[in-house]
Amino acid sequence: MAEKIGVYFDSASIGQFLDLEALAEGVRATWGNLCPVVKIVPHLVGNEGKALIQSDIDEGLIDAVCACGTSPRVDGDFFNFGPSILVHRVNLREQCVLSYEDPQGKPLVPGGDVPEALMTVATDYVNMGVVNLQKAAIPEAEALEVTKKVLVLGGGWTGLTAALDVAGAGYEVVLVEKQKELGGYAKKMYKTIPMHFPYTAAEATSVDAKIAAVEENPKITVLTGTTLEKLAGMPGQYTATLKTGKEEQEIPVGSVVTATGWVPQDKKYLEPFGYKSSKNIITSMEFEEMAKAGKIACPADGKTPESVVFLLGFGDKLASFEAEEAAAKQARIEAEEAGEQEEENPEGRNFIKNETCKHLPFSSEITSLTALKQANYVREFAPTAVSYVLYENMMVPGINELYYKAAQNDPGIMLAKGTITSVTDAGDGSIIVLVNDTILGDKIEIRADLVVLPTAMVPTTALDPVVKLQYRQGPAFPDLDLFDGYCDSNYICFPYETRRTGIYSAGCVRQPMTMATAEVDASGAALKAIQCLESANRGMAVHPRSGDMSYPKFNLLRCTQCKRCTEECPFGALDEDEKGNPMPNVARCRRCGTCMGACPERVISFDDYNIDQIGSMIKQVKVPDKIEEGGPRFIVLACENDAYPALDMAAMRGNKWSPFIRVIPVRCLGSVNTIWIADAMSKGNDGCLLLGCKYGENYQCHFMKGSELCNKRMDNVSETLKKLGIEPERVEQAQVAIDEYDRIPEIIDDFVERMLKLGPNPFKGY
Repeated sequence: MAEKIGVYFDSASIGQFLDLEALAEGVRATWGNLCPVVKIVPHLVGNEGKALIQSDIDEGLIDAVCACGTSPRVDGDFFNFGPSILVHRVNLREQCVLSYEDPQGKPLVPGGDVPEALMTVATDYVNMGVVNLQKAAIPEAEALEVTKKVLVLGGGWTGLTAALDVAGAGYEVVLVEKQKELGGYAKKMYKTIPMHFPYTAAEATSVDAKIAAVEENPKITVLTGTTLEKLAGMPGQYTATLKTGKEEQEIPVGSVVTATGWVPQDKKYLEPFGYKSSKNIITSMEFEEMAKAGKIACPADGKTPESVVFLLGFGDKLASFEAEEAAAKQARIEAEEAGEQEEENPEGRNFIKNETCKHLPFSSEITSLTALKQANYVREFAPTAVSYVLYENMMVPGINELYYKAAQNDPGIMLAKGTITSVTDAGDGSIIVLVNDTILGDKIEIRADLVVLPTAMVPTTALDPVVKLQYRQGPAFPDLDLFDGYCDSNYICFPYETRRTGIYSAGCVRQPMTMATAEVDASGAALKAIQCLESANRGMAVHPRSGDMSYPKFNLLRCTQCKRCTEECPFGALDEDEKGNPMPNVARCRRCGTCMGACPERVISFDDYNIDQIGSMIKQVKVPDKIEEGGPRFIVLACENDAYPALDMAAMRGNKWSPFIRVIPVRCLGSVNTIWIADAMSKGNDGCLLLGCKYGENYQCHFMKGSELCNKRMDNVSETLKKLGIEPERVEQAQVAIDEYDRIPEIIDDFVERMLKLGPNPFKGY
């Protein structure tokens, strides 16, 4: 813990609005020898300010730095003094000066009189900063012996690309493909949509060249006809059990790229479009196989078709499947709520298949481009034939618009927008397709020799656990249901990441995509896998708290084996020993602190983030005995990922809020322990607002489940407050995205208004 804290005030950023001499004198009077150095610096943010602090460190005057001025979200390079020096940034510019709203409505005047209320805010924040350092320790990284080898699952286009990229960076690769040969569906394709300028004509896949490059690379070990049976351990120290034929082998690997791709959707979903009613109604996959074989023919008689219709519309023909799937899902939810599932059923324990009719519309971009490509096949194999592409929505984003325009300019390809009404067998081998709601408003009837229906891409993770994890929380990826079976995530915030640290998804297992997109996807996942190896090797978090050396420590003497930490960890970082005690897997941990928030006995802590630290910060807030004599007080625990930046952004844009709130950043709302709220309320604060990320279907929580778990724990908070004789309504949770900074004043002001209606906290004055 810090024993000699240097406190530095940045005059350039806050000196015009605060009495820095009074603040400095207050630090000396309150903290004495704990803060032997207290200085007001003209320009703290800059090389001059950094040199001044470094000089004090070199002379042995201080062992920790409390920098009071700008937000910790900016100017970080000037406050990095190496791993042995703790630094805490006190945000006096954005969340004290710029956001200050005078109770009498008076504007702040640079160099003028400093309002007493503003000085009180600043004093509280400075004292909170000092005690933060007093209760923190320098994190001691737990470096691991890491196997710098990447396991790539899937030998298709994406897996081949990822393997080559990892090997190209100098790392060893084990490429596992369950089929007898590499190439996946790319090898089964006749051509692919354009991948190069001018993007107007289909081209060869070039997958054979990629296969040859992989097989020739000395850093890549290729195992075909092989399946992954088990994956145990943690990043840097995984053990993969692989089965080839009847033989099994265990291979140590450091990280994993899941590129297992897709399979064609069950053809039952195409029956409403006429599939099975005629041999001349086929899928686009079957049509691709024809082209690959070198001939396009009607299956019924083997003749070359004169007219081919490609259907891309769904209309209401999937409605019955949607209703059936919704009913099945509701029944499963009700069964779980009724306790009909096994008593211990942590999230992910039982894998549930998730092939859905939704995979058809989800694949719309690919089916649109495939229809254009295959319409050109017809022109190639049967130059006199006519291709009709009938669609409700033509999805050709980005550069692929050029491919669509090329099809428009081909006189042998007819494109028409409308709603597919029916597809029926004419009785003479031809098919009649009826289309309503065309652009001109008329109905059209097309008689075709061959009708091609779209093939949806079903991710392999929807049908099988794939990674076969040996985790307490089960063998499969969590959140598959949220993404309808795709191994996906919030791509803007967490590209390629899964909720299993060290395992990254790429290609069509993540979402339907073209070969060009999958190639880029593979490179991104490969880089993530490498980053994970190097981070684990240094004992640091890989994401989202990249570089964090801390990790949870457990005081098992007080552990009651309640299993809350092992069940609630979003990343499966905790297993259990034979006694039921939590057994950490350090490299799986993302340092969110969800386990710390879950623990009722408060036995979990981080060196630089712990129960005592935040609790002590709360206790530094000066709470007046009477609202009339100093105003109310409110604690805001703000997630550092979205809510805290939104507060900064709101202040920078001139927004103001109540001077009676005190903001404390937390790693995630999932890390908020009930004792913090109890401490805040028992000290006389009039309310506590929890500001966190959005959760649910469109979640933006950087730790996936933290904000949602915090919301679920509110029942426990209510019980605790009732025992203290405090209204549970005094504690609220609000969701805010980082770009919703304009809502911040409204959220805070409405909260303050509601709390004031409740009156003063019963504990005020004690």
